[in-house]
Formats: sequence, structure tokens, C-alpha cells
Amino acid sequence: MKIKVEEKQQIDNEVLNDPIIQWVTFYLADEKYGINVSHVSEVLRPTEIAPVPGAPEFVMGIINLRGTVVTVVNTRKRLGLPVKEVDDLSRIVIVELAGQVVGMLVDSVADVMNLKASSIEVAPSIGDDASSQYINGLSKQGDDLLILVDLGKLLPVNDVLVEP
Repeated sequence: MKIKVEEKQQIDNEVLNDPIIQWVTFYLADEKYGINVSHVSEVLRPTEIAPVPGAPEFVMGIINLRGTVVTVVNTRKRLGLPVKEVDDLSRIVIVELAGQVVGMLVDSVADVMNLKASSIEVAPSIGDDASSQYINGLSKQGDDLLILVDLGKLLPVNDVLVEP
């Protein structure tokens, strides 16, 4: 089967205009969330987290990551979900945002997913629901829904970082 030059140009334009974005996916409760892979530097097993008096309620404390002090956020608490004890599947996702490094405690990390930009839908407004303000978009994956998190809103650096 031969593709005509015009059809090939149209296919090339569709690929160029519909980039593929990679998302690191993780679970909180029974929902699957994603954050843009460009913000993720690594994923760690939870270690000892030192509490910081006077920190916001959703800040668990700090960890020492190879000589760097990293603030760790309880992502469930930040999203208004019930808190869960850390277990063998729990992970700390280390993200870089606005030149700062922050850890996000999640229930488990799933995988890296490739999504076409056109498959991302605008998140519906859900009124005063605390977690909806942190959602950047949604993507349907078969019968499942992937909730794409806006890290800039979830982790505003001035509200999250604990000074060493």
C-alpha cells in the first residue's frame, strides 16, 4: 500500500501537532494520578522523615537526600483524602519544581505512561472540592480514569518548603 505525498504530509502534521507527553503514574486511595515526567527526578522507598514543628499540616517533615534537605508532603492530606499508614508499597516521588526539590508520599507508583496531548481532557469544575483545584486534566484509559496533577498548584513552593 502506497501513501500519497499529500496523505503523508497530513499524517506528519497530525503527529507534530499532537505531541506525546510522558506521565509518571501513581495511586492514592483507589485512584490513579499522573505527574509530568519532566518534573520527576527519582522514586524512593520511604525513609525516616524528621517532623518539623510549625510546618503546614500536609507537610510530613524533611529527609536528607544525599546531603540535600528535602521537604516531604503527604499527598493524600494535601488532596483532602483520608490518611493511610506507610506500607511496603508506599513511595516518595522526588520532584523538581521552580528550582526546588520536594518529595511526595504516594500509596504506590505504577508506571510511566505515554499520552497524546489530544487524549487529555480539561478537568471539570467540581465546586469547592479541595482536590479538584489541583487537577490539570483527565485522560480515559479504557474503563479507568487517569487524573493529571498540576504540580504548580499542588506544591506551591512558598507554602511547602521547610527551610533547613
